Amino acid sequence: MSDNINWNELSETERIKYESNYLRGTLAESLADPITGSIAYADTQLSKFHGMYQQADRDLEKERKRQKLEPAYSFLIRVRIPGGVVTPKQWLQMDWISEQYANKTLKLTTRQAFQLHGVIKTNLKKTIQAMNAELMDTIAACGDVNRNVMNHPNPAESGLHAEVYETARRISEHLLPATRAYHEIWLDEKLIADSKQEVEPIYGDRYLPRKFKIGVVIPPYNDSDIFSQDLGFIAIVENGQIAGYNVVAGGGMGTTFGMPETYPRLAEVIGFCLPEQVIDVAEKVVLVQRDNGNRQNRKLSRLKYTIDNRGIGWFKNELHKYLGFELPEARPFHFTRNGDRLGWKQGTDSKWSLTLFVEGGRVADRNNFNLKSALRETAQQIDGQFILTGNQNLIIANVTASDKKKVSEILKKHGVLPGELSGLRQNSIACVALNTCGLAFAEAERYLPSLVTKIEAILNEHGLYKEEIVIRMTGCPNGCGRPYLAEIGFVGKSEGHYNLYLGGNFNGTRLNTLYKETLTENEILAELTPIIADYAHNRTDNEKFGDFVIRKQYVKATLKGSDFKH
Repeated sequence: MSDNINWNELSETERIKYESNYLRGTLAESLADPITGSIAYADTQLSKFHGMYQQADRDLEKERKRQKLEPAYSFLIRVRIPGGVVTPKQWLQMDWISEQYANKTLKLTTRQAFQLHGVIKTNLKKTIQAMNAELMDTIAACGDVNRNVMNHPNPAESGLHAEVYETARRISEHLLPATRAYHEIWLDEKLIADSKQEVEPIYGDRYLPRKFKIGVVIPPYNDSDIFSQDLGFIAIVENGQIAGYNVVAGGGMGTTFGMPETYPRLAEVIGFCLPEQVIDVAEKVVLVQRDNGNRQNRKLSRLKYTIDNRGIGWFKNELHKYLGFELPEARPFHFTRNGDRLGWKQGTDSKWSLTLFVEGGRVADRNNFNLKSALRETAQQIDGQFILTGNQNLIIANVTASDKKKVSEILKKHGVLPGELSGLRQNSIACVALNTCGLAFAEAERYLPSLVTKIEAILNEHGLYKEEIVIRMTGCPNGCGRPYLAEIGFVGKSEGHYNLYLGGNFNGTRLNTLYKETLTENEILAELTPIIADYAHNRTDNEKFGDFVIRKQYVKATLKGSDFKH
């Protein structure tokens, strides 16, 4: 096949994938090399398919260079957890792994997954084997494949949670790579004698042109930001049952400064499918992207660009060819919000679930706020589930009334009993950014909490402290924290400077718009102060902040992704 491929026209990663012997490459040799804390360049691309990114501590960069030392390399590891659901035993195992092999914290991601930071090369295999011991893995948590499948997280909010979770789990399992490379390299499975005999029935020998993301939601809650996904399924509930799913396709948040041809885009509703058709639809959308996505320029390779370059009509026709049938028209639905509802809630089965705010998704013991210890003790004492949400929060789910009392007592003992939060803070998201992300231009997770505190003072002055406003910050324009769907969005431009975006809406169905560029903190506060004052005095009944700034023409609504300005 390679004789028919003009590699000069394709991105370098395409050749790396093709020549990798189905994701094996020289990863085993790189791991065994004692001379460096890094792995070979080609292997850094392949390691993503195994759920990890090579990083370096940027706080130490200058000092390491001064001492003529290589960067302080370590690895980020993501765990594949469809729907974010883990058992208390699995939570305890992740807690133990983070203490033993990582930086002693857990990061809850915006894709309902765990991230570990600071894992050095010599501990990678031990880390993955420890996960495997509790039936967790990192397969396809990153890379040019379908990644962790998201779904509505709270079983107390819908008796249909178990059904959509099973849907998400089945999609995830169906779209896993077939290669045994992961099991051979990390779990010591015997190497296949001639692995070129392997076949990737869905992905082929070059996998997808780029990453692929899928989510499932139950209206009225859009807590997986369904329109940010490459592919989404919106549960249509009729007479208390899931009649089927509206299918949405073509979402994606990533963009690149200086490249106006890149932009965030909302997925479009393309039809309806029955519950038994979901796996087939998911597979065939992936196949359309596999066969038609851009493999020349990785910055233009997501499904959103395939659709915009060829047209939504073409995409639907092509999908119908792959399916062998046409999707009927979508059915009505309505979203009210895309954030989590914090606090205790009782489900129809009388079980209780607590949605706990986790700032920046970082589970740690800091400043007498001993969240990690509290959750460890909780996992040791209760039955139920731990469910990670798409907004970096945690649900202690499906507990009895007696366990509910235990949880509250444990949280109080460790100083983390849920207290009063501003409406702004409880709707905040921040990506990791500095010090470990190599793509970050500015801080996000380490900075947003203090900026929120300063904005809270302005809100409080105008009687808006409890007003819910979606605020998100990322250290670069790649969009991991979905900043372009926020009512107030910040994207790092350089150290201490951010682009300010306004006008997303509260239910995650509209992109925001660039308001001002390259602002310092003082400039951010100066810009927001009069807008917040205007909102306090001139909003209409129940008008949300994102809608207000558009009505008052602070910004114009971004109606489609290709109109988005950096």
